[in-house]
Amino acid sequence: MTANRTHSHAQWSSRLGFVLAATGSAVGLGNIWKFPYMIGQSGGAAFVLIYLLCIAMIGLPILVAEWMLGRRGQKNPINTMSELARTHKRSQAWVLVGVSGVLGAFLILSFYSVIGGWALAYVGDAIGGGFRGLDADGAGALFTGMLANPGVLLLWHTVFMALIIGVVAMGVIGGLERAAKLLMPALGVLLVILVGYGMASGGFGAALAYLFNPDWSLVTGEVVLAALGHAFFTLSLGMGIMMAYGSYLDRKVDLLRTARTVVIMDTVIAIAAGLAIFPIVFANNLDPGAGPGLIFVTLPIAFGGIAGGALLGLMFFLLLTFAALTSAISLLEPIVELVEERTPLNRRAATVVAGLATWALGIAALLSFNAWSEVLIFGLTVFDLLDQLTSKFLLPLTGLGVILFAAWCLDKESVRKELGLGAGAFSVWQAVTRFIAPAGVLIVFFSSL
Repeated sequence: MTANRTHSHAQWSSRLGFVLAATGSAVGLGNIWKFPYMIGQSGGAAFVLIYLLCIAMIGLPILVAEWMLGRRGQKNPINTMSELARTHKRSQAWVLVGVSGVLGAFLILSFYSVIGGWALAYVGDAIGGGFRGLDADGAGALFTGMLANPGVLLLWHTVFMALIIGVVAMGVIGGLERAAKLLMPALGVLLVILVGYGMASGGFGAALAYLFNPDWSLVTGEVVLAALGHAFFTLSLGMGIMMAYGSYLDRKVDLLRTARTVVIMDTVIAIAAGLAIFPIVFANNLDPGAGPGLIFVTLPIAFGGIAGGALLGLMFFLLLTFAALTSAISLLEPIVELVEERTPLNRRAATVVAGLATWALGIAALLSFNAWSEVLIFGLTVFDLLDQLTSKFLLPLTGLGVILFAAWCLDKESVRKELGLGAGAFSVWQAVTRFIAPAGVLIVFFSSL
């Protein structure tokens, strides 16, 4: 039951703060290793062009739609969908779009915090000289030893969640926006330093060829599907995040122009991460196709064997931690907004309650690597179950619901005016949002199954 108290809905203090917060949400752990790896393995510049087309046709329209719904509703995603369905005389079943978004954010943050804890643990290892002299066996043992120790995982998971709770509890301007204004420039500085090191490492030419040499022979149906999927997942869509962020957005902000800015910044940071990582990989004759293991197993070998490797490793894992923090902060926000608006709790209390609930589920996820490794649900560990439930079902279906509601249920003329589009441009927008983007999300959904 909704609490009987007046709720003062916060607003971003500036467009810059909103852009940095939204970009911070989009820039996560996947940008640091997955996108550069996908580029190199999938045709270089050819893949980038396909990805940008998918972003324009799917990612950007759904991003704008989430912001638009959030700004119109001015509430948490569940209340927003309820209110918009009522005012547009649509079924209250549309509330399920908000429910699945908030649920997705809750489930994702529970295991994302565990991975963020890994990054924090490696910051500690870098400071303590844990990478010095590492070979392949030693790097593997370092990572598997961490996973096998529930106490260590719990410690860093707790520290990571405490940082997130501390930021979000301070509110939209004092917490989310201030953190974005601090962490995103810091992330940018670290990236510039690491790219500069990469240029001097001797492997920069090989990295450029790996990332940008167009090879259309590598472009297959699977590659196009990968580009389509990453275009959807990279922008934090389908998690209630962007709807919650949109609810704090001023009516004067140009949604399309702001979305383009966020997409460009997200893509540039992801490519810069590749230019930071792969020169080190090639200069040290390491495997660029190591996937997730590239971060926690392969790179520490390089950091342990090069001059200044301890400092370089520290900067890299700080970069990884900052990327994890900016995304995790945004994941907690729609949950907190819901608790704050639907209970008598104030902002700080709502954040603590939401954060503790997420932290508790994260314990089950981290135990799946050790004490509960034999506990399987539908043949999956708790960690894998949470991952697959969200990525294969909740996120695509939420994104589909968002774009369908925005395209088919909102008044067309009001949408056209809100986006500032002429008749011709709006016809293109209608075609993309009504047919192309939904079809793309359905392809992502069925291919993932």
